[in-house]
Amino acid sequence: MAEIESLVERLEMAVVRLESVSSKFHEPALPGGDIVNGVNEDLAPCVDAYDALLSAAVVEYLKNSKAIGEDVEKHAEMVNAAFQEQRGFVKLASTHQQPPEADLATLLRPISVKIQEIQNFREKNRGSKMFNHLSAVSESIPALGWIAVAPKPGPYVKEMNDAATFYTNRVLKDYKDNDKRHVDWVRSYLQIWTELQAYIKEHHTTGLVWSKSGPFASVSLVAPPADGPCPPPPPPPGPPPIFDADPPKNSSSTMHSALFAELNQGEAITRGLRHVLDGQKTHKNPELRSQGGVARQSPTKSHTPSPTSPKAPPQNHFPVLELEGKKWRVEYQDHANSLVISETELKHVVYAFKCSNSTLQIKGKINSIIVDNCKKLGLVFDNVVGIVEVINSRDIQIQVMGKVPTISVNKTEGCHIYLSEESLHCEIVSAKTSEVNILVPQDGDYKEFPVPEQYKTVWDGSKLVTEPTEMAG
Repeated sequence: MAEIESLVERLEMAVVRLESVSSKFHEPALPGGDIVNGVNEDLAPCVDAYDALLSAAVVEYLKNSKAIGEDVEKHAEMVNAAFQEQRGFVKLASTHQQPPEADLATLLRPISVKIQEIQNFREKNRGSKMFNHLSAVSESIPALGWIAVAPKPGPYVKEMNDAATFYTNRVLKDYKDNDKRHVDWVRSYLQIWTELQAYIKEHHTTGLVWSKSGPFASVSLVAPPADGPCPPPPPPPGPPPIFDADPPKNSSSTMHSALFAELNQGEAITRGLRHVLDGQKTHKNPELRSQGGVARQSPTKSHTPSPTSPKAPPQNHFPVLELEGKKWRVEYQDHANSLVISETELKHVVYAFKCSNSTLQIKGKINSIIVDNCKKLGLVFDNVVGIVEVINSRDIQIQVMGKVPTISVNKTEGCHIYLSEESLHCEIVSAKTSEVNILVPQDGDYKEFPVPEQYKTVWDGSKLVTEPTEMAG
């Protein structure tokens, strides 16, 4: 029986490899493409090596994603498409000279779009039971932007890989003792980025290598859709195109900026709170919604800094406080010290995005709370049955009035968490943080305990042992 299972597994991997190879015969070919009449032309060593990465690490990841199925499998297919798109770009660079910056931005656009689609899939499926899997991919997929990074694309990929491990550790915690499929999935996904780093180190150490001969790459090499007209643009008013801003000339950072121009986008905490009137809530007043335009949409997150071109006009976002389906959206609030959400249900999720110098009170029992890209935000809530998550924020104060099982703080500088007597058993998870303090009620007051930021790791003869350590004062 074991031999049969092993044979079936090998056959499945062979099928995935064949599908990957077959897809190359159906893709629109760029001039100088490597397939002519079904026969491979000579490929540059860097393209051969990239194909090896696709046929090994990526194929293994696709196989493990298919074993899990559902959203994980769909996400993996999108990741594979992005890698195939990048393979075409690497092939183009191996046979063409580097184009002018304006043309380069257009050539990079298809990869940028693929990355954005992958990240949007996570945002549209926040209720998925595989949300940690989707987040691991979404947080790290900008690593494909290495082709626009110089002079250190390898470390850039490692940084994105590190961003994935926060969520892959959650996957391992949930499944390591009861479902090996997910453990294999984590191993194979992280292996992709490990092998990509090795590939970059060998072939593109200081940045993508372009051919020294041959024609210059140009926008004419971007193939139009094979069938039918191009899809219509989004209805106005809409966000600016990804690469509309003219890049600054003679700048070594231009390539990096171009690819992701669109992707980048205490104690008295409750004092002064007042209830928000119905007339001020956008979900009850359609006329207020029309004032927001597209500014009410949350931009897709990315790890890459936005361009510094002076031609890009600043965007004015309108504040949002509305219930959209099961999600309360609290966005772009500034110096709003009287935000109260009282009409809550157990299924509701609160998502606070880019709020600053504000306080938000949430009454009742809800499912979860996410604080994303906020500064100097005070959050007070009664009860949460799931998780309170703080991401990419600064100077956050949280006060728990009732119960919450888990609080997660990630990539945040400064976070004070005031626990209630009922929430003393709360599990607090932190990663890439500084100045996180837990305040525990004692004798009618709060006693502050800092979360360790420094650790000591030693080998005890059989395993690594890590424990927090304190700096001498």
